[in-house]
Formats: sequence, C-alpha cells, structure tokens
Amino acid sequence: MSAQPCRRSAQPCRRNNLGDPDALRDTIAGSLLAARERTRLLTESVDDDDLVRQHSPLMSPLVWDLAHIANQEELWLLRAVGGREPMRPEIDPLYDAFEHPRSERPTLPLLAPAEARAYVKEVRGRVLDLLEAARFTGTPLVTDGFAFGMVAQHEQQHDETMLITHQLRRGAPALSAPPPGPPPPDVIGLPAEVLVPGGPFTMGTSAEPWALDNERPAHTVAVPSFYLDTTPVSNAAYEAFIAAGGYDDQRWWSPVGWAHRLRTGLHAPLSWRREGGGWLRTRFGVTEPVPPAEPVLHVCWYEAEAYARWAGRRLPTEAEWEESGPVRPGHRTVPPVPVGRRRPVAAAGQPGPAPLAASPGRQLSGRRRGMRCPPARRGRLGVDVQRLPALPGIPRLALPGVLRGVLRRRVQDAARRLVRGGPGGLPGHVP
Repeated sequence: MSAQPCRRSAQPCRRNNLGDPDALRDTIAGSLLAARERTRLLTESVDDDDLVRQHSPLMSPLVWDLAHIANQEELWLLRAVGGREPMRPEIDPLYDAFEHPRSERPTLPLLAPAEARAYVKEVRGRVLDLLEAARFTGTPLVTDGFAFGMVAQHEQQHDETMLITHQLRRGAPALSAPPPGPPPPDVIGLPAEVLVPGGPFTMGTSAEPWALDNERPAHTVAVPSFYLDTTPVSNAAYEAFIAAGGYDDQRWWSPVGWAHRLRTGLHAPLSWRREGGGWLRTRFGVTEPVPPAEPVLHVCWYEAEAYARWAGRRLPTEAEWEESGPVRPGHRTVPPVPVGRRRPVAAAGQPGPAPLAASPGRQLSGRRRGMRCPPARRGRLGVDVQRLPALPGIPRLALPGVLRGVLRRRVQDAARRLVRGGPGGLPGHVP
C-alpha cells in the first residue's frame, strides 16, 4: 500500500473549489502531503537517540510527536470518518495529550522509532485510500472535508512544536537553510509607525469550512484607532533593554512575569549568552554572534511585555492584532494606509524564522490597490524613537516570531503624545 498516490501533488492547495469533490480531494491530499514532508524533515534529520531523548521538560520526545500525529489521524479519519476498527487500541492512552504531561512522556512505553515510522506510514496509506472514496456531505465531520483539514492542521501544529524542540536540542546542527535574499530597496524609507484606523471589523469566521471552533463564529468587534510600529524589534534594540538593566528592574515586569524571571533565572533570551564584550546566540545548533540588525527571536511573552513597557509601548490585543492584518473577503475595507501581510509558511527546508534580510514581500492594501505597502504593519514591538533612534542601514522587515507588534492608542492632541517620562526621565509615548 503506497503512502502517496502517484497523481497527487505534495504542495498545499487552495480551498477554493470545495463544491467539487475531485478538486476537494486534491486540496486535502496536497495539504496532508505538504505537512508530512515537513514532519519527515524534522524527524529524519536526527538519529534514533535524538528522537527518543527529551531535549527539554517543556517538550515531548520527537518520537512521541511522530506517533501522536499518526494516532490522531487514525482516530479521526480511519475510525470516526471511515468506521474502521482500531489498528493499535492499546497505544491510545500513551498518545492522548490530555492524559500525560510532556515532562512524563519519556517514562511511557512509547513506540520505538522504527515502530513509530511504520505506524505513521500504514495509517497514511489507509487514509489516502479512504480519501479516494470519501463523500463530503452529511455529518459536520465530513462536510467540505472538515476532518481531513483538521488532521492536516493538527500535523502542521506538531511540526511547529517539533521545530521548537529542534531549537532546544543540544548537539550538532540538524537543520539548515539557504541564506535569505536582500531586502527590498525601499525598506529603509518606511515610517516608524502607521495609524490603524478604528472602527468595527469582522473577527473570526462563519464561512471558512476548515476553521476550528475557537475561530468561530464571525462577530463584529469595535477597535479604537491605534498606531502600530512597522518593523520588528532588532537584536540591537533588545540589547539596549538588557544593558539598561531591564531584566533586573521589576517595574517593567508584570507580577507573574517577574516571578517567572526569578524562577527561571533569566537575564537575557534563553538562547543568548554573554562572552567577552558581546552576545552569542545558539540557533538550531549553530552558535554565532548575535546579529544586531536581525529581529530578536525566542523570547517569551513576559520578556516581550517587559520590553514593550520599558520602551514606552505595549503589546496589542488579539482584536487589534487581527484588525491590523490584510483585508479579507467579506471584511471591512481598511482605509488606504500601509498594510502588511501575515507571516508566510516556511519552506520545508527552512529551520525557523528568517532574519530581517528575508522579506515576506508586499501586499496591496484596501482601496488604493496600486500603493506599495511595507512588509508588516503587523511589525515590531515599538522602539521609543526618542531614546532608541533607528540604526543606519538596518532594514525593517516583517518579524515571523513572538515580537510582532507593539502599539499605542491614537491621541488626538499631538501635544499630549510625549507627556509621560520613559526610562531615565526621557520622553515616552502615551499608552
């Protein structure tokens, strides 16, 4: 039994012909196979010892994720959709994410790497056979291929989880990627921030057939106007936060964030270490000087929140973040202000977020479709330009990571914009 039908493409497809069963099958097969290529990259790039090792108590062994992907695929597609008998019912409790916390999973009698790979291959082969004869009407689980889409998205989520595990693992590099291309020539001319006009917009969806329950239903949300920085926080800017004692000053941290900092002993991003007169970072097994022009990556929410408060900014709410994204069909047309694009899906060979020099491209905004747009109005945690002016020659591009945006409410009276002192008594933005 082949795990891949010969006529299917391994590229993900657009879900724009869901009313056509054959087109939907192609869409589903493309999504399943694209996710599987990513899974293979992440699990075949290391040896069996690395697969079974727990690289951090925060993460599962990679071999657990691998078999869990197949177990969920069997549960939802072969059993729930296809009505098949369980293939390995005795392993269901081992791969139930609600039964065992990640820290305990290495102690379980998990499938060995060879067994896990065989199970994954057999499940996928049977699923693709099921897909060939599937009908996409009837129960909500099968209508428009919902369960198939859910399983593909589930695997993509675990690919992201396994990528985090790769970042936390020690040892020789296992992943690599070609260097990114140069930034667009006009990127230096971006404004420091853009106004996102307030008003009602539609959040969530009632029409996307593969949307999960936490994305439903579509509902109207009113968001006041706010300014959002256009570029990510650079490593140089974050180093200034560290140098100013940001990790030792409790006033920048929330109570729970400060408790986390003390408990974990954080004095810098987890992958950074001080050596001589500079900072080094370890990224997917490669130790190198921290590049000042790249976006700061691999910090937690508490660190992002503390940085933003120190810089006289704040993090956006979920509604503000979504409102600042690109215009979508059926949603309110955003006035002609620069609009960035959402984070692109990394190619199968890319080990995580690209540096600043890798532009995610341009996207046309609302009504003025000929206007050039900066990459990522969903940009950075804001740097207080009164204290941290832009460094010459540093490109400003989209950040595909945690520190994506910080904003402030629009203040109609311009004279009130710099009324509150920032760190050291210097001006700061009104939040």
